[in-house]
Amino acid sequence: MTLPVDFHFSQGSLQDYVDCQRRFQLRYLMKLAWPAVEAEPAVENERRMQMGGVFHQLIHQHLLGLPEERLSRIANDEHLERWWGNYLQYAADLAPLLGIADTHSASDMQLHPEVLLSAPLAGYRLVAKYDLIAILPGVRVYIVDWKTSRKPSARQWLDRRLQTHVYPFLIATAGGHLNAGVPFQPGQIEMIYWFAEQPEETQRFPYNLERYQEDGRTLNSLITEIESLGETGFALTSDQKRCRYCTYRSYCDRGVQAGSLDEMETDLNDLDDVEIAIDFEHIAEIEF
Repeated sequence: MTLPVDFHFSQGSLQDYVDCQRRFQLRYLMKLAWPAVEAEPAVENERRMQMGGVFHQLIHQHLLGLPEERLSRIANDEHLERWWGNYLQYAADLAPLLGIADTHSASDMQLHPEVLLSAPLAGYRLVAKYDLIAILPGVRVYIVDWKTSRKPSARQWLDRRLQTHVYPFLIATAGGHLNAGVPFQPGQIEMIYWFAEQPEETQRFPYNLERYQEDGRTLNSLITEIESLGETGFALTSDQKRCRYCTYRSYCDRGVQAGSLDEMETDLNDLDDVEIAIDFEHIAEIEF
């Protein structure tokens, strides 16, 4: 079993591989659909996932200029109403959220919501879908990610997640078209997580050249390793706690009962990029 020549990697697929090589194989190579829930209670989990998707759409439309009053009428679910209210109070004014004190500079900000970027890497494509890229021309670029998880993620946990590395790496590699053709320097980039359930909480990760170079080596190594594995080379994770939130747990004889939604750290909306139908003719990329 080999990777298709047109296979594209994302933070979601790479995270799956790091968490469990077997899950990567089942989901992306074998494309096995397995009828199991990811967290309990299942109905509540599904509802939160649906409303998380709507919430991201509302913010996208708001950033494009649709009237707040019109969008607020759509926020008629308990979760969605709370998240949307928190966004309007704490995050809709981006300058304070990003830590920009100069109102004149803030007025020059360029906003790019729901952007897809792609770049070749290790013979394949690396792809990322961004909630928001906010640019202060010639000064700084902010990657903002909206989280709807039940509790804020610990900084150490976020720092280990592939999203925190893939997103700034890819914008430094392939984001120059957003900056008049001039590549962003790694030191200009900052990743910011904002939590809709805890609206005054943010986690900020400034980027730099050292992290960029290390991320490049790590991502190249991961893809090369995946490419080298044969059909029997994809091992089950040794950390069986991860199996509680995996739809393949019964397939792999790792239990039947799903984990509790209350204890879950992952924002399941992060998995959206796994299923993105990508038209590469409409994604900006850089050729090496």
